[in-house]
Amino acid sequence: MENTLKKSGSAAPASGLKEGAPKGRGAKDVLEWVMHLIFLLCGIIAVAFVLFISIYLIISGVPAIREIGLVDFLFGQEWSPTASEPAFGILPFILTSVYGTAGAIVIGVPIGLMTAVYLSKVANPKVAAVIHTAVELLAGIPSVVYGLVGMILLVPGIQKAFDLSSGACLLAAILVLAIMILPSIISVSETSLRAVPEEYEQASLALGATHLETVFRVSLPAARSGVATAVVLGVGRAIGEAMAIIMVAGNVANMPGLFTSVRFLTTAIASEMSYASVGSLHRDALFSIGLVLFLFIMLINVFLNVFIKRKKEG
Repeated sequence: MENTLKKSGSAAPASGLKEGAPKGRGAKDVLEWVMHLIFLLCGIIAVAFVLFISIYLIISGVPAIREIGLVDFLFGQEWSPTASEPAFGILPFILTSVYGTAGAIVIGVPIGLMTAVYLSKVANPKVAAVIHTAVELLAGIPSVVYGLVGMILLVPGIQKAFDLSSGACLLAAILVLAIMILPSIISVSETSLRAVPEEYEQASLALGATHLETVFRVSLPAARSGVATAVVLGVGRAIGEAMAIIMVAGNVANMPGLFTSVRFLTTAIASEMSYASVGSLHRDALFSIGLVLFLFIMLINVFLNVFIKRKKEG
């Protein structure tokens, strides 16, 4: 009798464990399935937003391009939508946006990249903490404040330095944009450099390379993808900025010149959308400008991604 009780007592917990294990495993499977579904929905929503924006811009922008003419719209040099004979040429806006963005990248990328190298590989923790605080402050400053400071300090300074009738010009816009893209470039580039495996640098140092040679010949090439992402973010910030540029560039539809008052694609939309009547060709043309701007950003992203992919394969 005692042996029977012992056997039954020892068998009960074992059976309980076997019955409980599938239940716990089933709950984990359900939770994993639910989380997988949530992540899938988030990805679908992100893609859907891009598709909706693309479709809306195409539907809103293509009719004006058809009416004006693709060649006249893209390569026309006169923009006067309120004249007796309206003209809707956006070549000055396109060239100004290209020159302004390129100038900001030429100035901002080297400064931002060298700052990221200094913070991640050279600076001591105390100095790095101070610079990090300054970079975070730059990232948190609203664009209108950049424009206000540029209008009060930079524009009069350029006017006096180059003896111009007005300092609101393309040069002022380039300098403001170069400062505005610094936080994105510094943050992303620094993160990418810190993510490079230490084994790469240790192997380089073991082969006799100096610290700076290791940074520029090993760490930077290994972090190429992240640096390119930083450049893409900087280009997106520069080409998509409007408020600060309105305040320092003059907002005049001229062909671009370094000391000429100019208007960007974004500033054309921001400055005229408020008084363009609904259903008019003027308003449709502004949507067409938005479509052109959207295509520019997409082409830049595709170009850089293809360039990075080819570098990796090589």
